[in-house]
Amino acid sequence: MKLYYDVSACSLSPHIVLREAGLEFDLEWVDLKNLKTASGGDFNLINPKGYVPVLELDDGQFLTEGAPLVQYIADLVPETNLIPSIGSIERYRVSEWLAFTSAELHRGFTPLFSADLPADVLDAARRRLFERFDYLANHLVDNMFLMDNTFTVADAYCFTILNWAQFVDVEMSPWPALESYVERVKARPKVQEAMRAEELDFQGKA
Repeated sequence: MKLYYDVSACSLSPHIVLREAGLEFDLEWVDLKNLKTASGGDFNLINPKGYVPVLELDDGQFLTEGAPLVQYIADLVPETNLIPSIGSIERYRVSEWLAFTSAELHRGFTPLFSADLPADVLDAARRRLFERFDYLANHLVDNMFLMDNTFTVADAYCFTILNWAQFVDVEMSPWPALESYVERVKARPKVQEAMRAEELDFQGKA
């Protein structure tokens, strides 16, 4: 398998899951500005949508979008318990957290990367995102991870997105439960491996 990624992007999430699963894979960086892979390939031929992550399977097929990718990877190695078994209520709880991270956190950060937006639009976006932080922090006060004390694919995604706060000058100190959670996930050996492989420091910066 091969994971196409960009530094500090949401592709860090499946990268973490690949390492937590103990699977063999290759990494290839993508220049998203010019849509070229590190080996000189045309990224449009790999993903016409023009963004990462993309997982190239051993049979040559491509999977895109972060949530399906991490579930696919985890299902390859069910004994790692990175995702609950298909059909269980716990499986749907993980799907619930993946959807929340995608729709409320990932999408919530997006306007904050656009400095040219009007100030009132950015302020409204921050308020909405901070409401989601309140909800998440309340859950994590009494839980080590999103699924109680069990690390799952949902944590890999949530951790990746929360790390974006530093890029948009969002101070996390009002949510100590989120700060503790990020540090807890960051301390995992496989998470550190993934970040080193992408030449990230442990603040998530290149």
